[in-house]
Amino acid sequence: MPLIDATQAAFGLLFSGDPVLWRIVWISLKTSIVGLLIATPIAVLLGYLIATHEFVGRRIVIWFAQAALSLPTVLIGLLLYLVLSRQGPLGSLQWLFTQSSVILGQVLIVLPVLIAFSLSAVQAADPRLAETAIVHGASRWRVMLTVLHEVRFGVMAAVINGFGRVISEVGCAMMVGGNIAGETRTITTAIALETSKGEFAQGIALGIVLVAFALLINAGMMLLQGDTRPARNM
Repeated sequence: MPLIDATQAAFGLLFSGDPVLWRIVWISLKTSIVGLLIATPIAVLLGYLIATHEFVGRRIVIWFAQAALSLPTVLIGLLLYLVLSRQGPLGSLQWLFTQSSVILGQVLIVLPVLIAFSLSAVQAADPRLAETAIVHGASRWRVMLTVLHEVRFGVMAAVINGFGRVISEVGCAMMVGGNIAGETRTITTAIALETSKGEFAQGIALGIVLVAFALLINAGMMLLQGDTRPARNM
């Protein structure tokens, strides 16, 4: 199918409310958002604790968190497949080739991203902020909330980058989800499947949805940040 015809057919699928296409989009959004909601509080807390505490092996923990950013998602999928398979330690859960396994994979993929970004954001915060809060009698919990509020844009950037990573990954979702139609088929696994079959219309339509998500999320981030004027020359 010529590119122009395929693109026209893609827009036809989008605007006709094709149930198969929008089911794929829904599964991608559901697994990505649920995985992100599970991982975010854990990762932000760990990032804060690592940034504000000295302990034996701290440098190794930071190195491991940053190195995990480079791990291929297909490797995470392989390890998770071995764990969730019938002979694996978690095989009794029977999660393999279900949305639960895809969500678990998303959590493992996004955790290093959120930890590394949150760690960097907290380390960049003015240390006098926490000191002032302590002087005024704030509890440890209140100090943490104060610091995180100060670096909220860095944390939001972490969440946005994390969402982009999980919704666009294909290796892990393919391995542990099995690309089952109507159950575990996500946007990226559907694009890979349809392209391999030579059916480009649905792939282009899903690609347009991915681009739309990226534009909308980053537009929302800019609105939350408010002032987007360039820095003044010093």
